Amino acid sequence: MTHPVRFGALVTSVAEARRAEELGYDLVAVPHAPDDGDDWTLLTWIAAHTERVGLVATALDLTRREPAVLGRSAASLDLLSGGRLELALTGTHVDEITGIVRGILDAGEAGPLRFLGEHHRVPKAQRGPLPAHRIPIWLTGNDQQSLRLAGRLADAWVADLEQVSADELATAYQQIEAAAIEADRDPEEIRRVLIIGPGFGPAELSALGADTFLVRAGDLPDLSAWETVRSSSAQIIFRPSSVRAKRRPGIDYDGVPASLAGTAVEPGDLDYARVRSTYMRGGAPGLVLRPRTTSEVVDALAFVRRHPDLPFGLRSAGHGMSGRSTNDGGIVVSVAAMNTIEVLDESRRLIKVGPGARWMDVAQAIHPYGWALSSGDYGGVGVGGLATAGGVGWLARKHGLTIDHLVAAEMVLADGRVVRASATENPDLFWAVRGAGANFGVVTSFEFEAYDVGNVGFAQLVMAADDPADLLVKWGRAIEEAPRDVSGQLIMGPPRPGQPAFAQVMAVVDNDDPETIIEALQPIAAIAPLYQQNVVLTPYTGVISNAAEGGYHQGAGEPVSRSGLIEHLTPEFARAAAKLLASGVVHWFQIRTVGGAVADVPESATAYAHRSANFSVIVMGSSKQRVDAGWAALAEHFDGLYLSFETDQSPERIGDAFPPETLARLRELKHRYDPDNLFRDNFNIKAATR
Repeated sequence: MTHPVRFGALVTSVAEARRAEELGYDLVAVPHAPDDGDDWTLLTWIAAHTERVGLVATALDLTRREPAVLGRSAASLDLLSGGRLELALTGTHVDEITGIVRGILDAGEAGPLRFLGEHHRVPKAQRGPLPAHRIPIWLTGNDQQSLRLAGRLADAWVADLEQVSADELATAYQQIEAAAIEADRDPEEIRRVLIIGPGFGPAELSALGADTFLVRAGDLPDLSAWETVRSSSAQIIFRPSSVRAKRRPGIDYDGVPASLAGTAVEPGDLDYARVRSTYMRGGAPGLVLRPRTTSEVVDALAFVRRHPDLPFGLRSAGHGMSGRSTNDGGIVVSVAAMNTIEVLDESRRLIKVGPGARWMDVAQAIHPYGWALSSGDYGGVGVGGLATAGGVGWLARKHGLTIDHLVAAEMVLADGRVVRASATENPDLFWAVRGAGANFGVVTSFEFEAYDVGNVGFAQLVMAADDPADLLVKWGRAIEEAPRDVSGQLIMGPPRPGQPAFAQVMAVVDNDDPETIIEALQPIAAIAPLYQQNVVLTPYTGVISNAAEGGYHQGAGEPVSRSGLIEHLTPEFARAAAKLLASGVVHWFQIRTVGGAVADVPESATAYAHRSANFSVIVMGSSKQRVDAGWAALAEHFDGLYLSFETDQSPERIGDAFPPETLARLRELKHRYDPDNLFRDNFNIKAATR
């Protein structure tokens, strides 16, 4: 038997369902429509009044429900209940109904569902929402046609021992197995569900060949008498043939470490839609490993080392502007589940953060203490990628980069060793991880010293950009002359026919005095006529909590992004930038402020070495050839780049990102810590040759 044994209760009320949950039953099933209402409504009410127990509707009247509507209702209830739903279908044309319901539930498939059956037709139906888990579909019926359908289609088959003898049960199992084999399925993937009376002992249950037993609520026995049956059952991760059929070549799926098997995601799994892509980019990895602890990261890297010829992406929360945290046919190690946030020492404002945490969650966790950390401009970004690249955020000019407040990191190296990097422990590794990305290992926890931040001024301005070059020069000058309290960004898009050109300017003033905020913003607001303005006094969380809760990334395509660091927005640069915008080659043009406290840190102190820049410039488009050609006209103005926004993989970009002395030191460290270049699918620094 490949499935763990479960016990369930057939219930007709919320009270019976809650009693079954208290007794430790695994499932509650509504066997028929109660006298006072609809069975689906009752199941929904039970879901709201229970916490753990699985939910099954065992006798849905499909003559009164459109299959597509049932599929959407099932997905919604599964989401609301935390992934507890299973569906039992019965009646005529159940094969077509099953196909429609499964098609609706498979919301990860592209496009609407189209199903043209003999009895049921769905010309076009919206899929989804994506349920919390793959909802098993049970089928019933003892006739030969029903048994064949169960073997071909079902996740489980249900029988009532009051209606089926032991001999008939054995024959039914044989027919289901034969139909499964004929359909190229493993018979073991089909659960066997029996409705039983209260008088069965452990030996009798074991002889029935089933793995799920349903007892009527009026006869619920204490489960202790059956505990030996449940405790001796299999506890394995079983993937049906439909999932195994979508496996990619070259991956030892059966060799996934036991510690990761329960959370690993393959292309055929329902969760694949949630993990295949990142915020900006579509992907199709062959396997996504999701470690939850440092020891599981060690196991994940051991598995990756056994597949040296496959792409290997490392992912924190999956924002991934540069596109390196997903791939096609390779392995992705996602540390998104390692997202804890802990205050270690309140007197030092010392916090410990997992790499999978999002920056808005960090901000919200430390806000009650009156602290903040400058950390990009979008709260949905994961800690891991940003905190190893630099961290150009809303408070950068006053407080520096995110990496400037990193005091220690726990890392798993390419060979599986777990080390701590700080100013006194592995200081060379600590130097490298602050700016060289994921080239040296997987950071499993960060320790930061936050700083006191009260309310801040947050300005959102829309200003005329009839002369984009002139606007850039004036904005750049205003920023450089502004007090360090002021950080921000400017965004412009290509001109639109018949509409005025404009720029979006956003700024944060790290001060809680309204008059000081207005005084600091006035020179910026005066550079051009304003179409719109909004200035608020808000906690830092009000600025950075700008990502949607829940959901999952559904990026598509391969956007092209280029990055450059620049000291001043000179007229020559501004004219070249305006020309690039006018060409329509790029979708948008963003300039973030750096400078200030960022430049206070010596260039040799971290692997992020281009400290003299006052601005970080980013463009994004869809055609690599056209974007690269347009960007080439700006290249002479830059000194360095910010690797989190650079998609160009050519070797020349490595030289742009790191000055010669910095790069030479990084190559030596790469030879020491990752000589085989395990961490290669990133902004890759290759080891020095010996």
